[in-house]
Amino acid sequence: MNLSKKIVVITGGSGFLGEYFTKALQEAGATVIATDRSGGAEIQLDVTSKASISSAFDAVIAKHGKIDVVVNNAAIDPKFDASADKNAALFENYPEELLKKSLDVNLLGYTLIAQEAVKRMLVQKSGNIINVSSIYGIVGPDQGIYPEGTQKPVDYFITKGGVVMLTKFLATTYGSKGIRANTLTLGGVFKDHGKEFTDKYGARTPLGRMANPEEVGGPLVFLASDASSYMTGANLIVDGGWTAW
Repeated sequence: MNLSKKIVVITGGSGFLGEYFTKALQEAGATVIATDRSGGAEIQLDVTSKASISSAFDAVIAKHGKIDVVVNNAAIDPKFDASADKNAALFENYPEELLKKSLDVNLLGYTLIAQEAVKRMLVQKSGNIINVSSIYGIVGPDQGIYPEGTQKPVDYFITKGGVVMLTKFLATTYGSKGIRANTLTLGGVFKDHGKEFTDKYGARTPLGRMANPEEVGGPLVFLASDASSYMTGANLIVDGGWTAW
């Protein structure tokens, strides 16, 4: 799974998972261009802007001559903490503006990134697109693991489910052109979660715990490498067995 000759572009590279993904890809030898909306990113990129995406891809091509792998990772993931008041908005009252924001980033953003990636990969006659999704793109929620009176919001589910189908569209439409597309579906990854939540989450999972952040990089490296060269349209699920019940 040596990535020493791979040029990899990742969106959301400055985020929690993005940093672990970037580190894993770099340790495997890849040249990683971590993009994000924040000024701290190597290249600034707004996934909701076609002009921003095109400019970022132009910069990568100008410097490196190609893009081997694109990792669609930038997304809105509602967190449960004291400031996350929107999580208390039940489905029947969930604000339209929050729905639209998630659709713009989590679904339209992934699609716009994939469009630009395909344009470049058709020219070079090869490429690999990896769409990062969630178990909540393939199964419904157990709302009982969240604080009483709250819900994991609906926008997360409908957008993550759409990501899985985007992958299948790309795989079946562009496989004959040398372009692969796969989904990396993750279960919950630990990030300072409270004991009550982690205990409830662990009880729902055969391995009895959330993923450690260091455990998400290996599967991504596999999908980015030639070790997965006969995989396209697949959904690699890394969830500690959550969806096996």
